[in-house]
Amino acid sequence: MIGSLLQRWRARRERQLLDQFAIPDALWALTLAQYPFIARRSEADRTELRRLCSLFLASKEFHGAGGFEVTDEVAVAVAAQACLPVLKLGLSWYDGFVGIVMHEGEVVAARETMDEDGVVHEYDETLAGEAMEGGPLMLAWSEIAPEATERVEGHDPVYNVVIHEFAHVLDMRDGEPDGAPPIDDPTVRLQWSATMEAEWHWFCDQVDAGHATLIDPYGAEAPEEFFAVAVEAFFVAPRELLGEQPRLYRLLAGFFRQDPAGD
Repeated sequence: MIGSLLQRWRARRERQLLDQFAIPDALWALTLAQYPFIARRSEADRTELRRLCSLFLASKEFHGAGGFEVTDEVAVAVAAQACLPVLKLGLSWYDGFVGIVMHEGEVVAARETMDEDGVVHEYDETLAGEAMEGGPLMLAWSEIAPEATERVEGHDPVYNVVIHEFAHVLDMRDGEPDGAPPIDDPTVRLQWSATMEAEWHWFCDQVDAGHATLIDPYGAEAPEEFFAVAVEAFFVAPRELLGEQPRLYRLLAGFFRQDPAGD
C-alpha cells in the first residue's frame, strides 16, 4: 500500500517537473542542429533524451561565473550532452552533485604537487572543465559552443568537454577516478580491467609513435583520462571508434547499454 502510494507520488512529481522544465520545440531543434552526433540518434533515443534533459535541468543548479549569462540555449546544450551517457543508466548516476559553474572561457587554476623527494612544485593549469567529487562541476562555454566542437571526420581527434567531464562523474561514483566506473558483477569488472588496460597500452603506443588517433592523445596521461576521452569518442564518433578500437567500443557499449554505431 505504502509502496504504491509512493510510486504514484513520484510519477506525479515527475510529470510536474517535465511540465515545468519542458524544452520548447524550437530550442530542442536548435540543439539537435548544433550537435549532429545527438541528431543522428534514433527517434526513440532523442525522445527519451529530451525527457531526461528536462529532469536534469530540474535537478541541477547552473551558475554563471564572472558575469557569464547561462541562457536556455547554454543550459540545454549542456544537459543534452550530459544526459547522453546516462540515457539507459538513469539520472541517479549524477545524484552526487548539484552545482554546475559556467565560465565564458577557459580558467587558469593554481596547482601544486609534491614530488617523491617531498619538494612542492607550484604551477598554473588551464582548464576547459573540471569535475570534482561532490561537485560543483565547472565548464567553459567557449569550449562547448558548437563552433568549438566541429571536427573533420576521419582527421581530427574527438573533443567534447561536457561528455569528458561527465564521464569523470561516472568514474568518481565509487571514489577517486581510476578509469573504471562502478561495476557490481566481479566477472564483468575483471573483463573491464583487462580490456581497458590492453586498449590503453595500445593507444599509448600509437601516441608515442606519433600516429593520428581518433581518441584525444590526452588520454595517454592516465587511465582515468583515457576512459574520459574514450567516452567522448564513443558518443561523438561511434562508427570511427568501432573501426579503430572495436574491443574498446564493445566494452563501452556493454556498460552504457547503447550501440550508437548501430543507430
